[in-house]
Amino acid sequence: MKILDQYIIVKFLGTFFLSIALIVSIAVVFDISEKIEDFISRKAPFNAIVFDYYFNFIPYFANLFSPLFIFISVIYFTSKMAYNTEIVSILASGISFKRLLMPYLICAGILACLSFYLNNFLIPHANKKRLEFEEAYIRNPYRNYDRNIHKQIAPDTYVYFESYNNLTNVGYKFSLEQFKENKLTYKILSDFIQWDSTLNKWKINNFIVREINGLEEKITTGYQKDTTINIFPSDFTRRENVMEMMDYNQLNKFIEEEKFKGSEGIEYYEIEKYRRAAFPFATFVLTLIGVSIASRKVRGGIGAHIGLGIFISFSYILFMQVSTTFSTNAGLAPVVAVWTPNLLYLILSLYLLKIAPK
Repeated sequence: MKILDQYIIVKFLGTFFLSIALIVSIAVVFDISEKIEDFISRKAPFNAIVFDYYFNFIPYFANLFSPLFIFISVIYFTSKMAYNTEIVSILASGISFKRLLMPYLICAGILACLSFYLNNFLIPHANKKRLEFEEAYIRNPYRNYDRNIHKQIAPDTYVYFESYNNLTNVGYKFSLEQFKENKLTYKILSDFIQWDSTLNKWKINNFIVREINGLEEKITTGYQKDTTINIFPSDFTRRENVMEMMDYNQLNKFIEEEKFKGSEGIEYYEIEKYRRAAFPFATFVLTLIGVSIASRKVRGGIGAHIGLGIFISFSYILFMQVSTTFSTNAGLAPVVAVWTPNLLYLILSLYLLKIAPK
């Protein structure tokens, strides 16, 4: 590795980690000022605040904004090099622009691999402690407001709730249906069903059972019966951010289970799955755009480059939000929604590289 490579790598990584450290410090200060009343009123232990919450909040927040600050870091130190005519000197010495890109891509590769590992394996486990702390000391108790809940719990077996109260673990207007060769063979209807935490079973109350065998039908009624079905109270108490606590393997397994059950809102989980790979890839795209813009010496200097860089980075974030909204509300495939901004900005980066000063 040449001295030039070491010089650029040190500037790249040094600027990035310094900028991340500064923004995380500011974020922690603002977060403390916002939540200090909750900490005091709910008597959160000091050790839990520091070690369970903020020690896990910092890597989550830093990784969340890492693509943006990678871009800003590249813009800043490359623009400074261009302003000091270092880029011109490097190119004039016979080093090609493609060769100049190598240390940038090395740094982007290091940060992309780090981001991928953090996104898929380390941060989900850290988020578990952070979100458990929020549930205990910050958030109000979760309430399930879903209506007309349909779930598949086994092949050819389906359950239905008109509503479910997760505070008392009671489901109202419950029914369970079993099919064989697309024909209804068994159905149970109940006014309400309640979870018995001592037996880890459901108690079905005021029920009617229909057993169908061809043209014959047997109907029985009862006041109460215990039963075991493949559905649990935890299935009704998940907030949308539960996916933040799942690592790569757990998230994939969870998505498959929810698809099998016919659950709604699977798009949110699939978007999270694809985003964990798309965001690290965005490191390369934004690095190329940053080098292409900032390597040109302009009259406005560093300020002009940073202003243009911030505009492009926020347009990327806006585009990502719009495309994911189309996925959740308009039926666009999650993989297309997540990767389209990367692909379009990759084309932009290649065009900017083409017209960059050589």
